[in-house]
Amino acid sequence: QVQLVESGGGSVQAGGSLRLSCAASGRTFGRYIMGWFRQVPGKEREFVGAISCSGAITSYVDTVKGRFNISRDNAKNTVYLQMNSLKPENTAVYYCAADRSTDPKLLPHRLIDYWGHGTQVTVSS
Repeated sequence: QVQLVESGGGSVQAGGSLRLSCAASGRTFGRYIMGWFRQVPGKEREFVGAISCSGAITSYVDTVKGRFNISRDNAKNTVYLQMNSLKPENTAVYYCAADRSTDPKLLPHRLIDYWGHGTQVTVSS
C-alpha cells in the first residue's frame, strides 16, 4: 500500500510559479513511476506529466512542455511538479499518482495503482 500526500497548491497570478510536492509512504517508492494529473469540475482527469523510477525519463502533455518540470528525490520519497509561466487555464485540482508501469509515456492509458487526494491550484488573470 502506498499513500500519497500532495502539498504546495495555492493561488497565483498568471505568469507566476508554484511547486507542488507529493510525499509517498512506504519503502518501495523507487519502484513506481510517478505522475501528475489535473481535473477541473465537469471534465475528465487529464494527464500532466510523469517521471521514470530513476528520474532519468520524463513525459509531459504538450500544453505544459517547456513550462512544467517533474523531478523526484527517491531518498525523500517525494516527487515534485515545478510549474512556471502559469496560465488561468492551468487552474485545477492537481493529483499525484503512483503506478507500476514500465514507461512514463504509458501513464495516461493506465489504470493507476495509487492516487493522492489532490491539491488546488488557482491561477488568476
